[in-house]
Amino acid sequence: MKNLLPVNIYVVALLDLFLPRTCLACGRVLGCREKHLCIYCRADIPLTYNWELARNRMADRFNERIQEGLNPPEREPYAYAACLFRYSSDSGFREIPQSLKYRYNRSGGRYFARMLGRYIASSAHFSDVDLVIPVPLHFLRRWRRGYNQAEVIAREIASVLGVPLSTGLLYRRRYTRTQTKTVVSSKARNVSGAFALHPRAFPSAPRHILLVDDVFTTGATLYACFSALRTAFPAPVRISVATLAALER
Repeated sequence: MKNLLPVNIYVVALLDLFLPRTCLACGRVLGCREKHLCIYCRADIPLTYNWELARNRMADRFNERIQEGLNPPEREPYAYAACLFRYSSDSGFREIPQSLKYRYNRSGGRYFARMLGRYIASSAHFSDVDLVIPVPLHFLRRWRRGYNQAEVIAREIASVLGVPLSTGLLYRRRYTRTQTKTVVSSKARNVSGAFALHPRAFPSAPRHILLVDDVFTTGATLYACFSALRTAFPAPVRISVATLAALER
């Protein structure tokens, strides 16, 4: 008896006749077995593999920011950092995080977040992560968008890791300009003091927190969240970061 294709393949093929799906990176029409990226772009996605290294370029940049904020200098556990891929402003791969953030493509966001989660789960230095926290949106921006893109990513990563997700602990207490429209020199000032903790939402004492956002540019937003978390979770609790993508500069 011949092997039959799964029913959902026929459904996808039928739907593609009326509403063709296209590759997020190059715009090519996708085949019924392709998801979000065509086979050519899937092969060319600029993966960082930085989840394999306890110390990498992204982590060093974030730890430099932490050290700059320590006054007086304190003993601070090294913050690990991982992102799925890097992209430049003229790269088609920028559409992956932008389609999640601005075009309601939560399906694509979940797909790539699960991919990142599997890579993080394979990493020894992330093996003791026991709490995942997304960078929060201000409630007005979340209301307008309908969801928090960082939470979409964080939820999938937490699911893959099999650890709790906390969406009620960290909140944005003041409305800030979007970081994508803020010049690099003003990013830190824009989000400084913008985050705080809900006093009634504290989890049991974690050992290793993973803070999740959609894109790493300067690390200013992640550091502002890190600073808020440090008020409740002093060293030796490690606070590491993960993002779907990192913008090359």
